[in-house]
Amino acid sequence: MSTWDDGSKPEPAPVGLLGWVLAVVRVLMIAVVIFGLMGPMLVLRVMGFIHAAQGVVQFACRNVLRVIGLGFHRVGAPMDQGGGVVANHSTWLDIFVLNAAQRAHFVSKAEVAKWPLIGIIARSVGTVFIERKQSHAAKHRDEFSTRLKAGHRLLFFPEGTSTDGRRVLGFKPTLFAAFFDPAVRHDVWIQPVSVAYSAPYGRDERYYGWWGDADFFPHFFNVLGQLKQGSVTVVFHDPVRVADVADRKVIAQLTHEAVHVGLADTL
Repeated sequence: MSTWDDGSKPEPAPVGLLGWVLAVVRVLMIAVVIFGLMGPMLVLRVMGFIHAAQGVVQFACRNVLRVIGLGFHRVGAPMDQGGGVVANHSTWLDIFVLNAAQRAHFVSKAEVAKWPLIGIIARSVGTVFIERKQSHAAKHRDEFSTRLKAGHRLLFFPEGTSTDGRRVLGFKPTLFAAFFDPAVRHDVWIQPVSVAYSAPYGRDERYYGWWGDADFFPHFFNVLGQLKQGSVTVVFHDPVRVADVADRKVIAQLTHEAVHVGLADTL
């Protein structure tokens, strides 16, 4: 798993005593929202009502954003077709933001499964965990194909790392391979999505970005400890039909351009 770091990480925003109290209160409220809805969500999943279960996840994540105080705006709409969704990756908040914007199954790096709270959520909602190693490529392609045949919409970050939220790195074509499987290629689409964060007033514009191998807890509590939050805008672009594209490298370039332009236009 690669990590991005341009060496210009801003100093953490200060969090006073009131901020720490607020962070703890928000953590407790988030836990109430998530664990209160986890039961119904799991029951629906076990019964086979996957779409309804993801609706519960979407509802929970929208309420988590309300608890955090992060303003949320959606432009455009999720595609009706099955397939994949690709987006730029800035922060752990993306998990809540993108689940709040649509019903989809995340594809995430394996380390996320071990994160406190976030890992529990990710495992319970059917996240696909992957190791970004060439030796695992065939295994992941097969799992993707199985999920796509089952009608799941898979959401992943082709950059392979998080950034400062002000740029879009090149899209790696590896994870697009499963969508070109002859068994699913003619039935799936890929929808690019741009996620643009606006920092809280007076904070560095890159405030929500997550540099390199930054520790989770300091960033998590710093965000939750801010009295006033910024906002996030999620922009859905026109989906691309996989059957109309030559190969995974081309679709990686097409979707990257859409996400890049969307981010630049929104910031």
